[in-house]
Amino acid sequence: MPTTLIPNLTPEQDLLWQEADAFAAEEIAPRVEGMEETPHHVERDIPQLLAARGWFGVTIPEAFGGLAAGHVAKSILIHRMSKVSGAVGAILQADLIPVAALVTWANDEQKAYWLPQAAQGSALLSIAVTEPETGGHIGGMETVAERDGDDWVITGSKVHIGNSHLANLHIVIARTAPEGTRPSQSLTAFLVEHDRNGLTVQPHRPGLGLHGFSRGRLDFDHVRVPDTNRLGEVGKGMDVAKSSSIRCGLPNLTAVSLGLHEAMVELTTRYLQERRRYEGTLFDLPVLQDRIGDMEARFQAAHYLAYQAVGLLDQGLFPESALVTAKYMGHEMAVSSGQDAMNLHGARALDWDYPMQRLWRDIQHTYAPAGTGEFQRIRLGQNLLAESPP
Repeated sequence: MPTTLIPNLTPEQDLLWQEADAFAAEEIAPRVEGMEETPHHVERDIPQLLAARGWFGVTIPEAFGGLAAGHVAKSILIHRMSKVSGAVGAILQADLIPVAALVTWANDEQKAYWLPQAAQGSALLSIAVTEPETGGHIGGMETVAERDGDDWVITGSKVHIGNSHLANLHIVIARTAPEGTRPSQSLTAFLVEHDRNGLTVQPHRPGLGLHGFSRGRLDFDHVRVPDTNRLGEVGKGMDVAKSSSIRCGLPNLTAVSLGLHEAMVELTTRYLQERRRYEGTLFDLPVLQDRIGDMEARFQAAHYLAYQAVGLLDQGLFPESALVTAKYMGHEMAVSSGQDAMNLHGARALDWDYPMQRLWRDIQHTYAPAGTGEFQRIRLGQNLLAESPP
């Protein structure tokens, strides 16, 4: 997709777009087939290549070795990686959510220690919120952290944790107040190093899609961490989780959806142009031009919503409804285009060695993280009621 279609890109952002496309073509594309053939393996080489570019530090201040390039630049990187591989886009975006939490909530000592490592990619991160029994219902969280002198002892389990097998540091949200306490005051965030005694990272199990991406289970059996590993104040864990999810998780997932959406439109267009039919191709049929045109319209709409929202973030605003809409509609429109793409390809879409089935599986992974469609619609309704006079 030409960057000229993106209004108001700075020269630096335009250059980053071109660099990301070149990197994806040279370093990621040749590895995609191998990642699909070995879904039980976690991809470890590509994160090192991303780290060498400094891209894990895209939103980290320059004082800590980061690029301080902003939210638009971050979306460009995730978008362009995801167009070639949703799994690689997921690796990048899953690291940048806890990075944002560190930038926002860490104290000076924590920032000085962890942010340079995060910027270099020598330390990858995860954020552990979702649980086996309560899912994304933060208020029902069952993992507990109990105070013991100058330490905290964490017990419980987390699931669907992005980069679980790559992360050197996990940001863990745990309950620190008795049941019945208001959820907004009952949770606290902690920094848990991957080699803490009692922390078990369960073996990688491949999912429906995003092969090569690690999204596993963490079990905490009386894991002891010092109070200096507390991230933010006691009782502010929900704020850490929600702010990270809204400001970073939503636009990150939006960018993954956008990359997959673009790939589906591009692949389907090429297929229709190349598939012979009598003296012409399938693309000569007006009915199919109508279908591919509908896919392109959805993609353009999703693209506009995605970059409008992160552009507002870079202006210092907090456009929650724009971020929610971009994530919700971005996924919905990508899935609609994906269904059209599957239908237009016919049986060819079902072949294991053809990219369409990979794209169709991968797009399913952008629905639940950072909130399902139902949750996003409820948030939009709540925001609307809060903004409207009685």
